[in-house]
Amino acid sequence: MVKDDGVLVRVHAAALHAGDYFLMRGVPYLARFAAGWPRPKNHVPGFDVAGHVEAVGKTVTRFQTGDAVFGMCGSACAEYACAPHSTFARKPAGLTFEQAAAVPTSAFAALHGLRDAGQVRPGQKVLINGASGGVGTFAVQIAKSLGAEVTGVCSTRNVDMVRSIGADHVIDYTREDFTRLGRRYDLILDNVANRSFSDCRRALTPGGTLIPNSARAGMRYIVTAFVRSAFVRQQGRPFISTPTTEDLLVLKELIETGNVTPVIDRTYRLSETPAALGYVGEGHARGKVVITL
Repeated sequence: MVKDDGVLVRVHAAALHAGDYFLMRGVPYLARFAAGWPRPKNHVPGFDVAGHVEAVGKTVTRFQTGDAVFGMCGSACAEYACAPHSTFARKPAGLTFEQAAAVPTSAFAALHGLRDAGQVRPGQKVLINGASGGVGTFAVQIAKSLGAEVTGVCSTRNVDMVRSIGADHVIDYTREDFTRLGRRYDLILDNVANRSFSDCRRALTPGGTLIPNSARAGMRYIVTAFVRSAFVRQQGRPFISTPTTEDLLVLKELIETGNVTPVIDRTYRLSETPAALGYVGEGHARGKVVITL
């Protein structure tokens, strides 16, 4: 039954990200509350979806049956998904359903970390640690669209890909440590947390900003960055990415103007979702992992 403000979508593709893996594992511990307490409920993974509108609630005027849409909803790895109409937008022109499903959660995190928390301005030097991952691939492109000079940090096998999506400079972390090269950045978006806050400070300008964005590091890393920023000029600025209809449309425009293109590592069939979650959990996905139906 579709609620009055709801949209029922026939799913053609859904995307996974690290949050799905953490909910499945119940690590960090707080993730267990999201999956059900004291025991996990019948949790269906997936927050990002693309497909065709199957039905709309009686107060919905933005969409009609048959529209191709993308957006966010719970339990996206299923044949059908239902959510308020405000969480969807029409699929960007020129994208496949797989590409469209890869966008929302990770692109929101990149947009909110750079534009809102980081307040990136044209001409600033921005470093993306973990530039080849789901958030990182969007962050490189969004930082460029904001006018920044972008440096991406990734492994050897991903250097060419990160450069191809717009990074001005690429650092191979297997060969060089970006915190010890003597280069300084106005902002570091840290998707990996493989360096301490103290180490990252060496790579920041005197008034630079560190944006921690790594669930793998847990709250300790985020809180440490925030607390220490009270005693030094460099700011550690945690953020919470809250999706909005307006920003979903911002992402749609960035895609349709050619500023952002989703990067997909692998696709799996719905029946292969456990294997896809396992691959996401390894932490080495290049771009996004997508489930197709």
